[in-house]
Amino acid sequence: MKRVGLVPHRERPVALALAREAAAWLRAHEVEVRLPEAEAYAAGLEEYACDVSAFTDGLDVVISLGGDGTMLHTFQLVYPEPVALLGVNVGQLGYLTALEPDDLAMALPHIVAGDYAVSDRSVLEVHVHSAGPAGGTWFALNETVLEKVRAGHLVRLEVSINGSPFTTYAADGVIVATPTGSTAYSFSARGPIVSPALHCVLLTPVSPHMLFDRTLLLGPEEELEFVVSDGSIVALTVDGREVGELVAGNRVTSRAAARPAHVITFAPRDFHQILKAKFALPDR
Repeated sequence: MKRVGLVPHRERPVALALAREAAAWLRAHEVEVRLPEAEAYAAGLEEYACDVSAFTDGLDVVISLGGDGTMLHTFQLVYPEPVALLGVNVGQLGYLTALEPDDLAMALPHIVAGDYAVSDRSVLEVHVHSAGPAGGTWFALNETVLEKVRAGHLVRLEVSINGSPFTTYAADGVIVATPTGSTAYSFSARGPIVSPALHCVLLTPVSPHMLFDRTLLLGPEEELEFVVSDGSIVALTVDGREVGELVAGNRVTSRAAARPAHVITFAPRDFHQILKAKFALPDR
C-alpha cells in the first residue's frame, strides 16, 4: 500500500480529528497521504492537499470519515477509478460504512498490509440528453432521482424499457436505485430492501397519481429511458446532489454501469444482521 486518500466530513470535529490521527500514522509508516483541498484545509492538513482532478492518480485506498453522505461524496470523487473505499461511521445510520471511529486505529495496519476483503457494489450509469447543466453522464452508488420542482404540481415522465414504451408516470417523481440504495430514498417511498449481493436496478415512483404504484425490479443489462413531457420541470438528483433541471423533451437513460464500486470490509458482513441492528428489530 503506497497511497491512501482521506475524505473527512468538513463540519464534524470527530471526523477531522480522525483524519489528523490517520494521516500521522500513515506518514509514520511511509504511506503517501492525500486529501482533497477543501477537506485538507478543514482538517488543518494543508500539506496533504491535492487538487480533485489529481486525487485518484495511483491511489490505492480512500477512507471516508463521516456518514453515508460522506461515503457517497467520496464515491463521486474516485469513480470510475478502481479505488477501494473504506467507510468509517461518524454519522448516524452508516449502512455503507464498515468501521466505527474506535476501530480505525486497529484497522490501519491491516489497510497498509492489504489485509481486507472487497465487496463489489452495483453502480448506476445515467446519460442525460439536455442542453442544460444536467446534460452529460453521471454515476450513482445509491440512486438517481427525477423529481418535481414546483410544489402542488406533478411531473409526467414517459418511460421506456429496453427501447419499448412502458407507461407514463404521473407522480411527484421517480427513483432509480441500486441494491445499495434500496435502504435510502427508495425505501422511504415504499420500495423493497434488496441485498447488495444482487446486481439489479429498482424503479420506484414517488407518490404516484395512478393505480400502478409498485417498484419494478430490473436486470442489470436492462435500460430505462425517461422523457420529460407536458411542460414539466424536473430536478435531477444523483446520490443526493442536485445536478440540474430538465424540461419537456429532455431524455434520461439509466442502466447498471459496467464497472462496480469496490467497498472494503474486514469481516463477512451479514447484510440482514445489519438491517436488524439499524432497525432495532427484536429476535422474536
